[in-house]
Amino acid sequence: QVQLVESGGGSVQPGGSLRLSCAASGFAFDKSWMYWVRQAPGKRLEWVSVINLDSSFKEYTNSVKGRFTISRDNAMNTVSLQMNSLKSEDTAIYYCAKDSTTGPRGQGTQVTVSS
Repeated sequence: QVQLVESGGGSVQPGGSLRLSCAASGFAFDKSWMYWVRQAPGKRLEWVSVINLDSSFKEYTNSVKGRFTISRDNAMNTVSLQMNSLKSEDTAIYYCAKDSTTGPRGQGTQVTVSS
């Protein structure tokens, strides 16, 4: 079965950095577009970033452009999100998702940005 396990979250001060990782198993990872989505307290699920099969296409929601970088390693079945210049509004639970923003996702990893 599909399994997605996110890690790398934590608490950082504004301006700090974190690198999230998602380990995938149970499906053909190299045939799946992968997404990062997030959900802040009291808010709806928000798409953050997407990467295609061979990493030739990457896109980001406007609020994170220039600060976040998505990547994947098809040999290791992992997708990552490098987050720099973090802001308080980036505070959320971050999930990786398979195939679409509403596709299967993991349990999430908490990111808290606060001074």
